[in-house]
Amino acid sequence: MFEIVAKKEWHPTITEFWVKAPYVAKKHRPGQFMILRINEEGERIPLTIAESNKEEGLIRIIFQKVGKTTFHLGTLNVGDNILDVVGPLGKPTHIENRGTVVCVGGGVGIAPLFPIACGMKEAGNRLITILGARSKDLLIMEDDFKRVSDEIIITTDDGSYGRKGFVTHALEDVLKSQGDKVGEVVGIGPPIMMKFIAKVAEPFGVPLTVSLNSIMVDATGMCGACRVTVGGKTRFVCVDGPEFNGYEVDFDELMMRQSMYKKQEQEALERFKKECPQAFEGIGEVA
Repeated sequence: MFEIVAKKEWHPTITEFWVKAPYVAKKHRPGQFMILRINEEGERIPLTIAESNKEEGLIRIIFQKVGKTTFHLGTLNVGDNILDVVGPLGKPTHIENRGTVVCVGGGVGIAPLFPIACGMKEAGNRLITILGARSKDLLIMEDDFKRVSDEIIITTDDGSYGRKGFVTHALEDVLKSQGDKVGEVVGIGPPIMMKFIAKVAEPFGVPLTVSLNSIMVDATGMCGACRVTVGGKTRFVCVDGPEFNGYEVDFDELMMRQSMYKKQEQEALERFKKECPQAFEGIGEVA
């Protein structure tokens, strides 16, 4: 059992936990994720580790409530336990001093970007961070990134905070003004965001790393549920990734596969809403 020792609500749909998981914390490296199961009847879901405290044996996870399991997870509180936490899984980020690195995060993709940004900064890079959200109230971890970034740019779709527009607009401006100095771009967020980051960055010839969050079941490469096409070849996100060359990912295929179980997910969510209406307090209609 893995105890929740701290909880923070960033937004009615976005929750943060610090979880006691000493063995996972000890081995965690930037870019890796874990699989959790709330109880014996629960499904296994992947969540990226946003931070680890090796001395205290804690891992930090931030998740958005989008399906039955994440809504259920959000009902847990400090002192409650999660049945299974397995990790760290996946290949860690390749980190080196490239001079200047631009880290681009969108939505809850900001959370897995944080340990990568820290690692890049520790390696001696000048760090430019671009964070985007639909609105100010959905922006997370700004202060965390300010601690490690040499320059930070905030964008919101509706203009309620920072620069109005998308992270791709800010990235294009950075590459136009500093592209000759940028050694790598790292992007994490919704697949559509990463697809357009690749379109923006490719003309500048800057290496691009993206982290994929595909459908996943066993996370050992056995089931094949997380397969994606990268460079024309089938790869498995759980063991070959989660990070890949952003120019080689077939994002259209990834988005199609992610939508395959939308109907079943919605039906399960509606059933849980009837069973546990308190989990949806303060939240509007769930799409």
